[in-house]
Amino acid sequence: MRILRRVRQRQKEVSLRLDSFLSEVRLIKRRTQAKKACENQIVLIDEMVAKPGKEVKAGQIITINFTNRTLEVEVLEIPSKSVKKEEAKNFYRVIREAKKKEELF
Repeated sequence: MRILRRVRQRQKEVSLRLDSFLSEVRLIKRRTQAKKACENQIVLIDEMVAKPGKEVKAGQIITINFTNRTLEVEVLEIPSKSVKKEEAKNFYRVIREAKKKEELF
């Protein structure tokens, strides 16, 4: 009986697709853009390239290599429904944000 309860609790662990998470918490503007970013290997989860359907859980580190900057965030919580713009920053914590140097030649 106790084993079944533990199994059910693990199944209830909240997770969300990576592309959905990135758009819900407004790290990337649209889900289709988030999906393309994942497909182009711009997004990493725990230092590994992640596909758009990868499940994101609290505690994981997401790195996004934008054209002009790199953003690294820790997932604090997974949203269960649509999130207001003001509340979006409550679901992640910025670990590092670095601007890339512009190379002319």
